[in-house]
Amino acid sequence: MPGGRLTQQERQQIALGLADGLAYAEIARRLDRPTSTITREVMRNGGPTAYRADLAHRATERRAHRRRQTAPRTPGTAPQPHGRDAEAVREYEETFTTVLMASGMPKMMSRVMACLSLTDEGSLTASELAQRLQVSPASISKAIAFLESQAFVRRERDERRRERYVVDDDVWYQSMMASARSIAQVVEIARQGVGVLGPGTPAGARLENIARFLDFVSESTARAAEQAREILYTKLGTASDGAA
Repeated sequence: MPGGRLTQQERQQIALGLADGLAYAEIARRLDRPTSTITREVMRNGGPTAYRADLAHRATERRAHRRRQTAPRTPGTAPQPHGRDAEAVREYEETFTTVLMASGMPKMMSRVMACLSLTDEGSLTASELAQRLQVSPASISKAIAFLESQAFVRRERDERRRERYVVDDDVWYQSMMASARSIAQVVEIARQGVGVLGPGTPAGARLENIARFLDFVSESTARAAEQAREILYTKLGTASDGAA
């Protein structure tokens, strides 16, 4: 059955599928479930290499119990624009958050990033984020500080002088460039270490290898990001002009 919660038997099938190296889409097809359901299930329960059916089932039961204990703070579900299915949007936001967490982003930062990314406006105030995510303003402030440091979001003032947090269309370009700059700093420090430890020593040679590898990665990342933005943004602009 496509709807409803996953059963323990389905989780065992997911574990077997992962062990066999099957893609999420193939596991979903065999279980007659949406791929997003399988992705969310796996990523929130240890990822593809650590997923265990029994542990995942118990964790889901604990989460369901906690949800029953804490009644919703706001009645009902807010209506969605453009005729979207509110439950599907909620599930997708949860999946998006889980995948961001699996990439290394902390949980609250992932929740804020997903929440901002899924708004049509691409921006929310701190109070709007706190209300949507049901967390404290302090949690939002901490998450925004992290996301700003990684070039995922920026701040701006609206007509009412309220501070808004914005995700731009080129957010991933900006983040990739910030990552390339961070890697370049590691390269510089590694090469300083070569001079301190001596280029002919094992430790010095190790640091030189680190510097060479990361230097190549940093330059390749920046070059690929620049090329992708130029090509993809040009295509998007041409398509928009043609539609007009």
